[in-house]
Amino acid sequence: MFKKTLLSLVAAGISTLTFGQDNSLLWEISGNGLAKPSYLYGTIHLICPTDFVITEPTKNALSSAEQVYLELDLDDPQLMASMQKLMINTGGKPLKEMMKPDDYTLLNDYYKSKLGMGLDQLGMMKPFALLSMQYMAMLNCQPQSYDMTFAQMATKDKKEVLGLETIDQQMGVFDKIPAEKQVKQLVEMVKKKDEAAKEFEQMITLYKAQDVEGLLKMMDSSQFSEFDGFEELLLVNRNAAWIPTIEQAVKAKPTFIAVGAAHLGGEKGVIKLLRGKGYTVKAVH
Repeated sequence: MFKKTLLSLVAAGISTLTFGQDNSLLWEISGNGLAKPSYLYGTIHLICPTDFVITEPTKNALSSAEQVYLELDLDDPQLMASMQKLMINTGGKPLKEMMKPDDYTLLNDYYKSKLGMGLDQLGMMKPFALLSMQYMAMLNCQPQSYDMTFAQMATKDKKEVLGLETIDQQMGVFDKIPAEKQVKQLVEMVKKKDEAAKEFEQMITLYKAQDVEGLLKMMDSSQFSEFDGFEELLLVNRNAAWIPTIEQAVKAKPTFIAVGAAHLGGEKGVIKLLRGKGYTVKAVH
């Protein structure tokens, strides 16, 4: 179960909460010489089973595809071992040296109460890995994973599952964010746990409303977001890096592509970038 949780964690401002004309998680990619359409889907990496929904249009889109691209190649047998290795803080400054004694005790007690393990067991992990576990603790459930579910559906249908980036590339992004900043975020989320939980609930609400633009704005303005000050690194640069791979994939065969919903919206999001390349990208309701 712990391994499934780790995979689900990797597999990535408020606007209107009603369904607007372009509020959708599923987008059709066509035109620009494509013989058949491909599909783009926005996921959320942490969500409770009660809020987990795969619509019939989404099932049909995946069924019509001949291959599936996720952020990571989740059926790679080496993925888990590589992920666990990259989550360990080898050679970095110990967690205890990056925070005040009172903050260390606060974090340790919180982890013990929420996760059943303290910093004696978890302190060797990198801050971004601990952050993912804190989000999981806020859910008070065993999260369901869209990424893992899509990978399983593809495997069942004997479709190839591929990744837009490697685990080293994805984890390496977080290594470029100062560890002290990440640790400060860990502590702030515990000190202001009620505010953090409320904000996370708002994010789930936006996701259920399929409001990808609202999700992006919320993450940009969040006081707890790991994106703060690092939007270029975590979103913009990765979006741009994915486009050549996406283009190659959709030209080769009908493809179902699933990435974090925050990557879809905005002027430098995957939707606008594909449109800029000449493709028609329209919402599927």
